[in-house]
Amino acid sequence: MGKNKISKSDPTVFGTSENTETLRWNSGELFLLDQTKLPLVVVEEKQESVEQVWHSIKQLKVRGAPAIGVAAAYGLLIGIREQTALNLKEFLWEIENKAAYLESARPTAVNLKWALIRMLECSKTYSGNDSRGLFKQLEEEAILIHEEDVQLCQRIGVNGVSLIKEGMGVLTHCNAGALATTGIGTATAPMYLAHENGVQFCVYADETRPLLQGARLTSWELNKAGLDVTLLTDNMVAHIMSQDLIDLVITGTDRVAANGDVANKIGTHGVAVLARHFGIPFYVACPYSTIDLNTGEGKDIVIEEREAEEVLNFGKRRTTPEEMKVRNPAFDVTPHELVTGLITEKGIIRAPFAENLLKEYL
Repeated sequence: MGKNKISKSDPTVFGTSENTETLRWNSGELFLLDQTKLPLVVVEEKQESVEQVWHSIKQLKVRGAPAIGVAAAYGLLIGIREQTALNLKEFLWEIENKAAYLESARPTAVNLKWALIRMLECSKTYSGNDSRGLFKQLEEEAILIHEEDVQLCQRIGVNGVSLIKEGMGVLTHCNAGALATTGIGTATAPMYLAHENGVQFCVYADETRPLLQGARLTSWELNKAGLDVTLLTDNMVAHIMSQDLIDLVITGTDRVAANGDVANKIGTHGVAVLARHFGIPFYVACPYSTIDLNTGEGKDIVIEEREAEEVLNFGKRRTTPEEMKVRNPAFDVTPHELVTGLITEKGIIRAPFAENLLKEYL
């Protein structure tokens, strides 16, 4: 499914574009859709330096585990493109240095590290002695990572589409959609394909406090694509489930541990608990790049804590007393016992997860 074009929201804003691709690599230049400004303004930013890419990842201008991985691969190219006059040994050092810097932007989504390791491993296979030749090889690898992400999303959609039946209510949390990938999303991939197949169903999207990715991004992209989507505040889920309006939950994930525990946007664990209480299947959609067999279980995953200001304000409006203490974990871990299945490019993986993940991905 291609992304539909939308009209400019505010032509006076510098950089406003009709292009709604998550990111683009065009003739050696990287462009990122600034998702912090959606849905009111569509702004595409050219990335001029590795520092800018780092900040774009950190500030969630580009977000979603698969998209972060692709952006990091291209961001590494931005960071080394001016160093190709160096000898090969010095150039390899620059590659490792810039990769380590980019990896530090966000700790929880494993795709960031995965993409950079893949780029480093690619650099080690280079058989020439010219830094420009190595840069070209790395550019080809980054493009492959990008193209693969598009294909993985499609295969996840194919493998999960049969879960969505006529008349269903499908709940999703945060944004694991086209905006979180360079394809049709992970959690949304089965939804997009079911919609294309003419299946009539309703998507319920949690708003996802504090940064409202569900409200600003998921509801926007699904509505734009013509799906029937209803927005919920996060604390409405139990009530809506109790009304028998939800038949299926599909979320994405930023990291799957070897035992099947999944780290996803804060609030996902609560949704999974509610789904178990109401007897609703809870599925998690992810590509192989998000499965981390080196992390044994969820408690070993580093959970990113973000700035207090995200919680102290609702948008630009202060909503709390001065000097208020804040906790702002960006993710939580859902135990594998609450997961019905993992929708992957290889099919739906079910319990026992530790055993079946090893069968598929070791």
